[in-house]
Amino acid sequence: MASDGENRFHLPVMPEEVLQALAPRSGGVYIDGTVGGGGHARLILERSAPDGFLIGIDRDAEAVEKAYQTLSPFGSRVFLYKGSFADLDKALQAAGRDAVDGVLLDLGVSSHQLDRDSRGFSFLRDAPLDMRMDVSSGMTAQEAVNTLDQEDLERVFRDYGEERFARRIARRIVERRREKVLTSTLQLAELVREAVPGGGARFRIHPATRVFQALRILVNGEMEHLRRGLEKAIDVLAPEGRLVVLTYHSLEARIVKEVFHRETTGCICPPTLPICVCHHRPRLALLMSKGIKPGEEEVAVNPRSRSAVLRGARRVYSCGRNQ
Repeated sequence: MASDGENRFHLPVMPEEVLQALAPRSGGVYIDGTVGGGGHARLILERSAPDGFLIGIDRDAEAVEKAYQTLSPFGSRVFLYKGSFADLDKALQAAGRDAVDGVLLDLGVSSHQLDRDSRGFSFLRDAPLDMRMDVSSGMTAQEAVNTLDQEDLERVFRDYGEERFARRIARRIVERRREKVLTSTLQLAELVREAVPGGGARFRIHPATRVFQALRILVNGEMEHLRRGLEKAIDVLAPEGRLVVLTYHSLEARIVKEVFHRETTGCICPPTLPICVCHHRPRLALLMSKGIKPGEEEVAVNPRSRSAVLRGARRVYSCGRNQ
């Protein structure tokens, strides 16, 4: 078990595929909206040498600090901003830029966050139920499980975790917290195991996996941040600029696919209309027809890349139909 001092930030997932999709070049301006420890950012800066510029954003103050260390050799070519990629327009303004040639969003939780005992993202060790990416503000997972009513807990587990036993787990949490406040990851994980039919058997994934995912999404407002971030990323892309996204579960993927589908579609009027009245114009063109997954060799070296899917699109301007 790694101690807090030994924790590491995660290896960049699908590094070559990300670079191919993002296509960084000298003189380009890029945003890494989830800079983490700076793994992808460093590769983007190397590929865009000698004068590419990168804006790194992260909600996690520890990640920003680590990125400063990792990216310090690139000097003034880097601007780091603590905040959500949902506010990337503010980061762009703070950096004194008005458009970018590429945006990367790696939506995975970093190994640093998973491994650091105090953060409470993992049930592999006992830790406080926190789960906040920005530990300076917001509701903790402990507050959520001890204050939300049974119906709200059930909705969270069902909608954000796609948990089939959401009602049973929510009911068990409410019953248990009447006796004692839930404060730790192992407490919650064991409670979920007890609530799920056959929870004592060996599973391919731990019975609490979806519940922890759901709470993390709730606490950090991840789905709302993702929708806002995608919209703002498209807004700030220069012509032919590229948006590249790495997702790690079906909810993230669904939102990305919905936005990409809408923004690559032109007129959506019924075909019986002789002229377009919707005035909808595509702003994106897909870079690949379907998502790209990591190869077996990468998964063997970095098991946490297993569920990653890469999608990308480029900014276009189209007159659409019968303008």
